[in-house]
Amino acid sequence: MKILNFCLAALCLAWLPAHAAHNCSVDVEGQPGKKFSPDRIVVPAACESFTVRLVHVGHNSKMKAGHNWVLTRPQETDAIMRDGIQAGAENDWLKPGDTRVLAKTPMLGGQETATVTFPVAALTAGQPYTYFCSFPAHAAQMRGTLVVGD
Repeated sequence: MKILNFCLAALCLAWLPAHAAHNCSVDVEGQPGKKFSPDRIVVPAACESFTVRLVHVGHNSKMKAGHNWVLTRPQETDAIMRDGIQAGAENDWLKPGDTRVLAKTPMLGGQETATVTFPVAALTAGQPYTYFCSFPAHAAQMRGTLVVGD
């Protein structure tokens, strides 16, 4: 019986690292109706990096109703949005080189997909971050919260 318990424990330990790696990414849908699903992401603190895969599930072009995924500190989101409007569509509605943007995907049209990977160490555990779509008609309401923690 001790040998069986030892073998089961060894199998569990071998499984854990592979299983934990799957928790270091998430699929996010940019949906019609100006919303993200999910609208809350918890990043495990054990992750070295985290990947967001954005899927635009709609059918409109990026010029008509594009979606992207932009990560910021909540207190900087509105200013980033204002500066992005001035930057225009050719810059995905984000000021080029804006250091307040912590991570971002390109602007997508319907049925397109993009990923972004960022270091978790660059974020503060327990502090909420805002992610939003910078398309002007979406930016004010198409938002979610990301937090590092378990």
